[in-house]
Amino acid sequence: MSEELICITCPMGCRLKVDRRDDGTLSVTGNRCARGIKYAEEELLDPKRMVSATAKVSKPGAGLDAVSRVPVRTSVPCRKEAIGDLLADIYALTVDLPVARGQTLIQNWKGSGVDVLATRTLP
Repeated sequence: MSEELICITCPMGCRLKVDRRDDGTLSVTGNRCARGIKYAEEELLDPKRMVSATAKVSKPGAGLDAVSRVPVRTSVPCRKEAIGDLLADIYALTVDLPVARGQTLIQNWKGSGVDVLATRTLP
């Protein structure tokens, strides 16, 4: 059975046709560069995504600048199947202020090599 993908690695947007061989490997056609093969293999065999979310702030400030959540993102893509668990841990996290943009809030989440970083500085 064939699957079709559009490669998003570069602006060419190649239409890839992917066939699974009996030995579990993939046969990729339609790519105009080697990155298309790598993209198809990663997308079909071990898909990953960057994750963005927000985490609670322990003591929101007062006034117009009061912020109750800090935006966060992963440092590297997370395995797609683990995103639900990662989000649950991010939503359970409480961040003490101040926090700096780029600060690691969760390091090496469950040994995956994925760090969760603040994407905004809050005093």
